[in-house]
Amino acid sequence: MQRKKVVTIGGGTGSFMLLSGLKKYPVDISAIVSMADDGGSTGVLRDELGVLPPGDVRQCLVALSDSSKALRELMNYRFEDGGLKGHNFGNLFLSALEKINGNFDKGVQEAEKILNIKGRVIPVTNDDARLFMLLKNGKILKGEISIGLNIEMQRIGLDKIYLSSNVRANPMAIKAIKEADVVVLGPGNYYCSIVPNLLVKGIADALKKTNAKIIYNCNLTNKKGQTDGFTLDDYAHDINKYIGKNRIDFVTYNTKKPTKNLVEEYEKQRELLVRFVRDKISNRSYRVVRGDMLAGKKIKYAKSDVLAAQRSFIRHDSDKLAKVLMMILELGEYENIIKEIV
Repeated sequence: MQRKKVVTIGGGTGSFMLLSGLKKYPVDISAIVSMADDGGSTGVLRDELGVLPPGDVRQCLVALSDSSKALRELMNYRFEDGGLKGHNFGNLFLSALEKINGNFDKGVQEAEKILNIKGRVIPVTNDDARLFMLLKNGKILKGEISIGLNIEMQRIGLDKIYLSSNVRANPMAIKAIKEADVVVLGPGNYYCSIVPNLLVKGIADALKKTNAKIIYNCNLTNKKGQTDGFTLDDYAHDINKYIGKNRIDFVTYNTKKPTKNLVEEYEKQRELLVRFVRDKISNRSYRVVRGDMLAGKKIKYAKSDVLAAQRSFIRHDSDKLAKVLMMILELGEYENIIKEIV
């Protein structure tokens, strides 16, 4: 039996969590990764060495790696002192491979061999992608890090979000989407990890044309000043808008409530849980799969991680979410056989 082809689209810790669960199943995985990151260690390397951003790619490589625990820990090691303080070893490693091979794609392919990954990691573009956001008062936010830190976006209003130039999709990303059985979007920072992929020329068109099922993993919480008050349907409709067509087939939604302490921490930051209003929309073009997909422990970050304050600490559980996605992948075959359960 031919293995199903699963394509994930995202970036950062959301993709790391998702891929860590999916790699345990007998599927062919292609992880398409955002290349708009310009914060922390990645941003410094990008500016000083003129390399493409390695951070999100590194996380996906580590998630899919079948190498030793020691090597995986090395790839995620962050220096805490000296001139390399804040830098991640894996980011330095990928930047060096890019320089040696003269091409980021080739560098990533070499890293795949060294780390013995299950699947492949595909940068969404090989062009220099810089993210910009124009607000309705005329202010322009330059770079993913500036957008991620902004807390006035929703109050002022978003005019448009765009990339700095005519950034073209990596041909391997287009091919993977067209050949996929299922394409999975998210979870992750909405404007910094998910939307940037959809802005790359060719990606939205490929999503329109593919025969794959398209699944959106709805975020657990809204982002302060950016997506306050967004419901599941707001996210799904907005993604369909960027694609240019109602292409989402399924949306996963977590029903398990985080602990009281975690909820209180989020409420202080006004990053509240995303709501699902069952009867709000009667003509949804997608099906909503609801269930317990929540990780049980608060996420901790290294002290040397300069972006730790931005990162989410309420997370999906990688194994629970992967099980749900595999169920959706097989759902069509089951529904063709089972007509009714009474």
